[in-house]
Amino acid sequence: MKKFVIGLAIIGGLGGAISGAYAENYPADNSGKNVRDRDSAAVTAESQSNSKADVTITQKIRRAVTSDKALSTNAHNIKIVTVNGLVTLRGPVKSAEEKKSIEAKAKSVAGATHVENDLEIASQ
Repeated sequence: MKKFVIGLAIIGGLGGAISGAYAENYPADNSGKNVRDRDSAAVTAESQSNSKADVTITQKIRRAVTSDKALSTNAHNIKIVTVNGLVTLRGPVKSAEEKKSIEAKAKSVAGATHVENDLEIASQ
């Protein structure tokens, strides 16, 4: 029995090493998308204001988005950044309907003129 368990451990270790070597040969799927975040004018998570009002706006929008179970996983994970009351939405969503739905949620919290929708519809 002991030899059997040791044999399984060795086989499992080899499988992990083989799959790790295989993964090293391929770049991350989103590496091209991350190029846009290098622009100094790009709104990123680091841009989020720490003012109580901005944090509260971001939290309310995030709660509205994540509680909507009709939205995709990508939609639940978009970037929501608020600076001086202006909300920027960034990231991929599944469809134009998701994009509109998230924008409507953000506008209901921050106001119609305080939302910049930079969401992208992911290609299939």
